[in-house]
Amino acid sequence: MRGWNNKRWYPIPVTQDRDVASGRDSAGDEPLSEAFWSVARQLRDASRHTLAPWDITPAHLRALRVLMGHGVMRLSELSDHLHIAPRSTTEVIDALESRGLVQRRPDPGDRRATLVEVTGHGASVLDAIRGTEAERVFGRLSRADRAHLARILRKLRD
Repeated sequence: MRGWNNKRWYPIPVTQDRDVASGRDSAGDEPLSEAFWSVARQLRDASRHTLAPWDITPAHLRALRVLMGHGVMRLSELSDHLHIAPRSTTEVIDALESRGLVQRRPDPGDRRATLVEVTGHGASVLDAIRGTEAERVFGRLSRADRAHLARILRKLRD
């Protein structure tokens, strides 16, 4: 096997560590990436099922969570937190506002900017949703396993 370093090919020794790095578990079963994406699909499906009574999507939920966690903010800041285009953020906020979950108001410091915040109804919906969706997938794990998984996922994310 060969790798690329400083514009030159060089041999990479194949070891047991290489199998782990390639994503295969110690028994040689399914690659980690396939298992990860399978769980991600389960989470997405569980989220859709959980959110259906409130007629919101996982993207709407993410926006609500960011706003609850960070408080009132400009749409541009929300776009940055969500890592989505400003136009997409506007569409998400339009949908949430039409359901009474968030409200817009002018930014007193900048007439051109708009602030957005979670309404009381939005906070109560978020409280009702909290835990339900994750429990459908992660409920099978012990508290210790959840803590380990959370640590690993944060490490991969950061």
